[in-house]
Amino acid sequence: MQKLTSQNYVEIAENVIKGLSQKTNQKTGRPIGMVTTSKIRNILAMTADIYNEVILSEKEDLDEKICERIEYLKVRILYEYGRDDRDGKVKDFINESNLLGYLNQIDRKKSNYILFSRYMEALVAYHKYYGGKD
Repeated sequence: MQKLTSQNYVEIAENVIKGLSQKTNQKTGRPIGMVTTSKIRNILAMTADIYNEVILSEKEDLDEKICERIEYLKVRILYEYGRDDRDGKVKDFINESNLLGYLNQIDRKKSNYILFSRYMEALVAYHKYYGGKD
């Protein structure tokens, strides 16, 4: 897993979405399609809600309340992963984007959370750019 930095998060997001948009069914050769915009935006909404608290924090070390919310975000991502039993698009998105790994890299730091939030925004932007549907 490549570490997110302010210099590479946009490129990583583009590569993730571009790869997902080009994925095909091994048996039929047909495009699989990507996760829906609404699924990604649900994760982004939770991320943005936490971001609004993080940005107001004056300290680099995040307080316990914010860290608890980040942990809950992990749980929600795991829940979405577990619910995806039909076509595997959510699982593919979570695996390819490495959301859980990047959440673990936050390590209670404000700057790391802001970077993660920007990465999520970039994923949504590239999803739209590469033709993601609702």
